[in-house]
Amino acid sequence: MFQRKHNTCDIEEHDDIFQEQKVNELKAAIGPLSGRSSTYCTDPCLKRYLRARNWNVAKSKKMLQESLKWRSTYKPEEICWNEVAVEGETGKAYRAGFHDREGRTVLIMTPAKQNTTSHENQLRHLVYLLENAILNLPESEEQIVWLIDFTGWSLSNAVPIRTARETNNILQNHYPERLAMAFLYNPPKIFEAFWKIVKMFVDPITFKKIKFVYPKSEESMEVLKQHFGIETLPVQFGGKNDTNYNHEEFTRMMTKDEIKAAAVWGLEEKPADGV
Repeated sequence: MFQRKHNTCDIEEHDDIFQEQKVNELKAAIGPLSGRSSTYCTDPCLKRYLRARNWNVAKSKKMLQESLKWRSTYKPEEICWNEVAVEGETGKAYRAGFHDREGRTVLIMTPAKQNTTSHENQLRHLVYLLENAILNLPESEEQIVWLIDFTGWSLSNAVPIRTARETNNILQNHYPERLAMAFLYNPPKIFEAFWKIVKMFVDPITFKKIKFVYPKSEESMEVLKQHFGIETLPVQFGGKNDTNYNHEEFTRMMTKDEIKAAAVWGLEEKPADGV
């Protein structure tokens, strides 16, 4: 029997045979798949679930099955921009038009621009952006970078704890190993009380990927600049990129991307019988 003598980091970097074996075990455990589940469960996808459960096949199977059940009912690939566009009108969350130094997709959030109160629609908007960000990842990359600007944030425009918990649940349990880094920029002191509650629901590995960045701290700003060139980084995050969110332009971009997404998921419109 194969003996695992490495830590997780060693497996990630060196042990392709171990990874392949575990992927095959997980495939056998979940059995034949069809339709969108088959499209979703690529080898890289299975590896993400295995990494999220430290290569334990039984735990990875349980996690994956729960995700497949969630996807079959929530149908994230079917969410259309026109259904959630109202959530994006203020630019509170959107896919950036630039990448980090590794070429990864970047999602920008500005919680102070919260403009709605619908729990369900806020979650659908988030899921839509996640699916779109993944769609636009380079083939060599699997993870997304988050830039979150807390300037102007207060408890009055904070999402309810219920929404924060469900957001965390979706991110951790249905998009495992998709987070590269999350930079929390300029968080006010009052955010610390809110964070103490939210972080209780955050996985320890995910927690390590969350970095607080303070504009007056050269040390924390340097961490941010290690991932972004100063010319690329938006002005609101201390950079020189003064491009602002344009809702109409973003809508046009999403409309084009939905054609690409439809091809991936087999959602193209089919001609009527007899045509």
